[in-house]
Amino acid sequence: MQGNKTNADELIALIIAGIEEVKGLDISLLDLRDIENTVCDYFVICNGTSNTHVNAIVSSIQKTVSKALKDKPWHVEGSDNAEWVLMDYVNVVVHVFQKHVREYYDIEGLWGDAKVTLVESSYN
Repeated sequence: MQGNKTNADELIALIIAGIEEVKGLDISLLDLRDIENTVCDYFVICNGTSNTHVNAIVSSIQKTVSKALKDKPWHVEGSDNAEWVLMDYVNVVVHVFQKHVREYYDIEGLWGDAKVTLVESSYN
């Protein structure tokens, strides 16, 4: 299982780099591995300031990951209205929100047992 962890770490680093490339905000990493019956190992959560910004973040993540790993998300959902876009990389799921939608759904609160790491961005 150790190899899987390395792949997840690299994928997460690339996802975060993609978010930071277009100044995505309030990046959190939730480690779900110690929680039973989860659909994945990690959530990466961030928000953008508008639907245009959310779509730019999603696009940047896809480009960054694809360039480095030749990998693309298994599934992407929510791009049409871009208030909450979910990107499924199987063991890592990315949630890109508009701020008001993120506050409304409170994913971090729903997954309160997860280990949360806040990612410090140099531009915040």
